[in-house]
Amino acid sequence: MKITKVETIVVRMPMLIEGDVLPKVSGATRTAMDTLLLRVETDAGVTGWGEGFGHRIYTATKAALDSFIGPMCIGRDPAEISTLVDQLQRNLGGVGRNGPAMYALSAIDIALWDIAGKLAGLPVYRLLGGSPRRDLPAYASLLRYGEPHAVVHYTERALKRGYRQIKLHEITEAPIKAARDVAGANLPIMVDCNCPWTVDEAIAMARTLAPLNLKWLEEPVWPPEDHRGIARVQSAGGIAVAAGENAMLPDFKSMFEHGAITYAQPSVTKIGGVTEMRKVMALAEAFGVDVVPHSAYYGPGFLASIHCIAAMPNESPVERFDADFAENPLHDAINPDSNGRIAVPQGPGLGIDPDPAIVAKLRVN
Repeated sequence: MKITKVETIVVRMPMLIEGDVLPKVSGATRTAMDTLLLRVETDAGVTGWGEGFGHRIYTATKAALDSFIGPMCIGRDPAEISTLVDQLQRNLGGVGRNGPAMYALSAIDIALWDIAGKLAGLPVYRLLGGSPRRDLPAYASLLRYGEPHAVVHYTERALKRGYRQIKLHEITEAPIKAARDVAGANLPIMVDCNCPWTVDEAIAMARTLAPLNLKWLEEPVWPPEDHRGIARVQSAGGIAVAAGENAMLPDFKSMFEHGAITYAQPSVTKIGGVTEMRKVMALAEAFGVDVVPHSAYYGPGFLASIHCIAAMPNESPVERFDADFAENPLHDAINPDSNGRIAVPQGPGLGIDPDPAIVAKLRVN
């Protein structure tokens, strides 16, 4: 069996926005979400779907796939995942094994695992050794609003939808406190800061927020590679630290060795796909660090993240980036049920292919 075609597809999903405050993602106001899909075809008629990290960086990831990483895969056997992925990683030595090039490799790897599951007639999480599992808890990962009244609105909405854990993307005390007041004293609340502070500033903010009983403070330090500094925040700030959405395997090893984090957050669409996720999960287990993957996306990468989590022995929550859409290519597969739990796909491979009609309707390239 050989790979015959590697196709990139960009879909743009307009968001359904409530209230008078437009959300921000990565510092920019957002009214739609861009998803970079990857379709890998074989001469055996088996098709695999992948996803490279999208949002505002999708054009660079797409260029990497279209110009050199995708063509390297033509004529290769998709069943030889470890061999092909290793060769692709080695070929990236001249451009760096990170950023858009690695996001592109992630998309390829996810598609290869989708094909492997379809050939075996098994869902990916079972290929990874996971026990039968029907669903997982999800947490609402709210976008950044900055205004307490908006945070209150979306926190209340998340609770009504059945979520039992909520993550905020706020960097000031007032909206975080507003969410805690609405959620009650004991519901787990996490805060993703997106690297805004120096080490000393992060320690000071952590101590300010400590009375709010947060489950974790996520990526509090700039630069995120300052693992010694992050360890200082965890030690002195009084709140557990989570990090890793932009980290590669050596970064995780360094963070674990420094005792920098309690929660590791590898991102399957950034780190190198399912293959690299397995390595991080094994390493985290050896260091006694919990893995709670980053999954702020809505395509096959989101499904791959669910499968990776489902393969772990302990039940870990799935991040559901809290945006609503009139239409999306995976329909209700990205939405939790009324008890805040999300289904683990049981079909072969990733379990669900993107709806071709919706893909065609939302496609922008």
